[in-house]
Amino acid sequence: MDDPLHKRIADDLRRRVAAGLLAPGDPLPSESRLCAQWSASRGPVRQALAALRAEGLIGGGRGRPPVVRGGPVPQPFETLLSFTRWAESLGRVPGQRLLEIARRPARAEVADALEIDEGEPVVELLRLRLLDGRPAMIERTAFAEPVGRLLFDFDPGSGSVYAYLAAQGVALTVARHVFDAVAADPLDSSLLDVPEGAPLLRELRRASGESGEPCEYSDDRYRPDLVTFTIENAQRAHPSFSRSRRPGPAAAHPDRGGS
Repeated sequence: MDDPLHKRIADDLRRRVAAGLLAPGDPLPSESRLCAQWSASRGPVRQALAALRAEGLIGGGRGRPPVVRGGPVPQPFETLLSFTRWAESLGRVPGQRLLEIARRPARAEVADALEIDEGEPVVELLRLRLLDGRPAMIERTAFAEPVGRLLFDFDPGSGSVYAYLAAQGVALTVARHVFDAVAADPLDSSLLDVPEGAPLLRELRRASGESGEPCEYSDDRYRPDLVTFTIENAQRAHPSFSRSRRPGPAAAHPDRGGS
């Protein structure tokens, strides 16, 4: 089923901002132009613009045309699990560098998260994630052994681990996310090109399959100058959660960065 029209209009405007087609300070197309583009009445257009104002992506009002403010660009929750899918949805170039994959005894923290005994085998994955060629996140992931062993037949440096696991019949359908800030350790500093001790945004994630059994536990550390997270909620509704790419020179020049 297609998303509601107002959501599709808002998503399209977000993509245009992320790609630099609409830069900070630029006016948005007029309501009448958006109505014509989408064959829509003013209702869905105004709903889309209201959502972007609430996110801080656009400003204006009281008779003034809305302009781009350059705030974070939220993405739907379903892209939160997959860094690759999220980056591609913004028109950016995702990348990854595999640093290590190994079968190891589970440490206490990992065992607790995966609901297994300490010392049971797990498959650990260490990857550097890139956004337009720039280091953006370090991914330290542990998979329950029956799931993780599938990755030995896959090159985790070649693309999305989640897409590969889904193709193997492993669907991660439920996730719990905890966010905090941590100081960059020596490995973080080296890989993310930040000073040791610099603040990083950390996501601790536990993902489960359809059976409810935990399959993955990950410690993901982001450069906060490149990526933020946004929570949007309303009365009588579940919170909407999204990862966001911070705007910057690369957003205004999509041709810059690595491949």
